[in-house]
Amino acid sequence: MEAHNILSKRGFSVRSFGTGTHVKLPGPAPDKPNVYDFKTTYDQMYNDLLRKDKELYTQNGILHMLDRNKRIKPRPERFQNCKDLFDLILTCEERVYDQVVEDLNSREQETCQPVHVINVDIQDNHEEATLGAFLICELCQCIQHTEDMENEIDELLQEFEEKSGRTFLHTVCFY
Repeated sequence: MEAHNILSKRGFSVRSFGTGTHVKLPGPAPDKPNVYDFKTTYDQMYNDLLRKDKELYTQNGILHMLDRNKRIKPRPERFQNCKDLFDLILTCEERVYDQVVEDLNSREQETCQPVHVINVDIQDNHEEATLGAFLICELCQCIQHTEDMENEIDELLQEFEEKSGRTFLHTVCFY
């Protein structure tokens, strides 16, 4: 959502999704996450955690994150339930990348429109999310300025790998 926030402020048309069966937020212990349905609004999650333990969820940044999220959109969305077409899908975790590619490959091809799926591994903490969001934004700006994305994207990703010291996964799927 941090990348969603920064990209939308820079004028990009952005959507963000989860890929799990539920929304899971850290709980009072690693084995006790807070689990919500995708129909639950960020405001409802915020109020639930505020009621459960305001100090804990303020200290670990979850309330701040939910406050930001509810200013971006009302509730989380699940990728597998979205049938919209995209030119580019960015994921921030290899597990999510695998789920997105698996979902796209399981759909019936209708238009043969290509979609580039790129993974940029980002650790799930506030500082890494911010740094990763700026890296993703820079990548999107470079992609936007290519004359021929299909032919230039591999070279562009290689340059970004060298510059950032991160490995990017990339595949092309078709709608």
